[in-house]
Amino acid sequence: MLGEIFYWVFNMSLVASFMGIVVLGLRKIRKLPRRYAVFLWIIPFFRMCVPLGLNNPYSLLSLVSKFTTRTVTVYNEQSFQLSITNALMAANNYFPIKYRTSAFEKLFDITGIIWLAGMTVCILALGILYAVSMREIHDARPLKDNVYVSSKASSPAVYGILHPKIVLPASGYLTQRYVLDHENAHIRRHDNLWRILGFLAASVHWFNPFSWIFLKCFLEDTELACDEEVIRHYDGKDRKEYASFLLERAAGKNLFASSFGGAKVRVRIEHILTYRKLTGVSAFCFMTLIAALIIAMITNAG
Repeated sequence: MLGEIFYWVFNMSLVASFMGIVVLGLRKIRKLPRRYAVFLWIIPFFRMCVPLGLNNPYSLLSLVSKFTTRTVTVYNEQSFQLSITNALMAANNYFPIKYRTSAFEKLFDITGIIWLAGMTVCILALGILYAVSMREIHDARPLKDNVYVSSKASSPAVYGILHPKIVLPASGYLTQRYVLDHENAHIRRHDNLWRILGFLAASVHWFNPFSWIFLKCFLEDTELACDEEVIRHYDGKDRKEYASFLLERAAGKNLFASSFGGAKVRVRIEHILTYRKLTGVSAFCFMTLIAALIIAMITNAG
């Protein structure tokens, strides 16, 4: 049973890797706004976490299904079809799986145990690190609204998921509106929730190095998207001051907190200084493009 579960997890990981590599290429398009481009990470995340998908003749997988992969239909009702993508094609029958050779069965029985052990270790480690990070700011004192101050904080950050709060270092940030604008943008975008979900997905696919690369790039893009969300309301002078403040104040990172200096500072500053506001038509076109890409890449070959 465990071997069969890992068989499908491994298949999901292969397809997620393919889709994630496509996303890595798309994010290189400099004119693609980060606050829209960050939604492209839904694609590999969906492929890592959801085994089933709708069949779609316009799916990106339709281009490669004849050569490297196939779909196993699990529900077929006229125009509504659900399937699982099978990239390995190492079995003759599915549900239950009947492997082509006994060697495949032994291989997945063994690797399934290793996968479960590794995933358990990763999730336990994440749980411990999360508890430690939250304990570090348990003595934070309230300043105003959901803003707190802590002597243990090295950089402004948002802590918590259900009831997020902004925690500032004891000195140096209390009068800076740029910090509060940035951290409040993280709260509005629910970035801490997506951060946790990203770490959990990477933990399930810990054996796949691409999952950690995708996670790193996703976290960088959330910071760029957050910067963009803030500076689109600023004029040129405020954007320059925001970039200057970021350069001066960027500090340490926390895995489970969305911090003001939490990504590559040079890349963020370049993005801020070269930012151009979008027209309504451009914004609509970009949103439509992102939606079309997501649909084409989370559906299976029809």
